[in-house]
Amino acid sequence: MSPKKKCNVPANKQAVYGKLLATNPQIARKGAANPYTSLNGHMFTYLNPAGTLAPRLPEKEREEFLKKYKTTLFEAYGAFMKEYVTVPDSLLKDTKTLRKYLELSYAYIKTLKPKPTKKKS
Repeated sequence: MSPKKKCNVPANKQAVYGKLLATNPQIARKGAANPYTSLNGHMFTYLNPAGTLAPRLPEKEREEFLKKYKTTLFEAYGAFMKEYVTVPDSLLKDTKTLRKYLELSYAYIKTLKPKPTKKKS
C-alpha cells in the first residue's frame, strides 16, 4: 500500500476551497495532493500548491472576469491554461461572489462532450 499523499496547498486556502465547494453538493473535491474538481473527464476548478484558485469559464464570462478583477489567465508549469482565470487573493474569501463563478464553471463543463474513459488492460 502506498502512503497517503499530503496536500501541497496551505491549510487556510484548502479551507476556503472546501467552503466554496460545499455551496454545491453535486460537486466533489478530487486530488489528494493538488485539489481540483472535474466532471465527465474535464477539470473545471484547480487549486495549485501556492493556494491560487483557477476556475474554468466560458469565453464571455472569462473575458468579463479578467476585466472586472484585473487578473490574468491561469498559468501552470510555465503555460497559460486558456480557459482558466486566476482568482485574486482579495476575492478568494468571498464565497458568495465566487459561488456564481463556480456555478458558471460547472454549467459550462456540463456542455462539453464527455472524455472517453481509459480502460486498464
